[in-house]
Amino acid sequence: MSIKLQFLGAAQNVTGSRHLLEVNGTRLLVDCGLYQERQFRARNWEPFTVPPESIDAVLLTHAHLDHCGLLPKLIKDGFKGKIYCTEATAEIARIILLDSAKLQEEDAEYKRKRHEREGRKGPFPEVPLYTIADAEASFPHFSPVKYKQPVQISAGIEATFCEAGHVLGSSIIKVKVGRNGQDRTVLFSGDVGRPHRPIVRDPALVDEADYILVESTYGDRVHKGPEDTKKMIAEVINATKQAGGNIIVPSFALERSQELLYYINELLLENAIPRLKVFLDSPMAANITKVFQRHRELYDKEMKELLRNNGAPFSFPGLKMTGTSDESKAINHIRGTVMIIAGSGMCTGGRIKHHLVNNIAEPKNTVMFVGYQAVGTLGRRIVNGEKQVRILGREFPVKARIVRINGFSAHADKEELLEWLSGLKKPPRKLFVVHGESESARLFGDFLTEKTGWQVAVPAYQDEVVLD
Repeated sequence: MSIKLQFLGAAQNVTGSRHLLEVNGTRLLVDCGLYQERQFRARNWEPFTVPPESIDAVLLTHAHLDHCGLLPKLIKDGFKGKIYCTEATAEIARIILLDSAKLQEEDAEYKRKRHEREGRKGPFPEVPLYTIADAEASFPHFSPVKYKQPVQISAGIEATFCEAGHVLGSSIIKVKVGRNGQDRTVLFSGDVGRPHRPIVRDPALVDEADYILVESTYGDRVHKGPEDTKKMIAEVINATKQAGGNIIVPSFALERSQELLYYINELLLENAIPRLKVFLDSPMAANITKVFQRHRELYDKEMKELLRNNGAPFSFPGLKMTGTSDESKAINHIRGTVMIIAGSGMCTGGRIKHHLVNNIAEPKNTVMFVGYQAVGTLGRRIVNGEKQVRILGREFPVKARIVRINGFSAHADKEELLEWLSGLKKPPRKLFVVHGESESARLFGDFLTEKTGWQVAVPAYQDEVVLD
């Protein structure tokens, strides 16, 4: 039996998740994500390492852009197979891919005009990576699966999707391959969520695997607890309200925005914050919230209990979901403190850039980061304390208060990842640390080696290994 594994993305970096598993000539691609770090974005334009038409199937862990965002290009370049994922992931991925394609088209046109005006060329082509039509062409390829029900991919290869607890519909994927009475299992963690988080259920434990690919986004740290998170949100809102400023929240449309609304609703019910206008200024986030409302079967016990008691975390007083760009622009004319939640979560595009332009230079305002900021992104430069940043082609002084709430993360920290791995009844043959910046991945690899004694490797981009 021949099993090869190649690391084509999220190897000593965080975005662009892509892993190629080849079993007896059958090729499976686990995730097909977009690179978002500035220094790696050129990889999005490169030809795929193997011809897309030679890939038999895609297994998709979840619908974040760094895991699904290159699917339209894969299909445009020749992929013909199925994309296996949960129903919720398929629904959310359609929304996210359409939004990504729209931004690709708009950004390409904006840069073309700006570069023409400035008499120069940019580092990337002034054409979209893919179009809305390309995104739509990917939809028929989605093939929904249910949790814990093995799916036959081809002769001798089956995949089982289990809850990852990261975002709605997210999965840990266990691939079992067999031939001539010999079995091997390869476990792809995707992004592992944290236990006891709002809305979604906890990550499922897996009791056996021969080989494991585990994420390490926060493999070098331990998060603060959920109570600290709520307290920090309340402090930001109360202090900014007193200063007469606005709260600007760069937020991912999937899960992070919904979880933030959950916390704000709780704080309002507890009278821990004053009533204020909260704008979810993201049509994509609003559409994803509707998917959340359709898939109540995926909620945890606490969320179901809240709904039974007529709690309404997605429709509390003062919350408005804006649709059009005119509605978004109108927010700037409102007097008094408002909270604006908008994408993208790393400030790499979308409406958040316009809200930063209008608010980042005012000391009375607060920019509150509630998600991971990858190296090279505008969000990372702001949280790192840069005094001046370039937004939409112009320089702005950073005078607003900058707050980072790490405990908000939907990624497990190093202790939580170790706890998740402790569900294994026996050591794996080898464990590969992926989906983390090089230092985080290395430190987590050392941590696991010390705690477990397992064979641990930290693969680099395009490394290939043969699994025995």
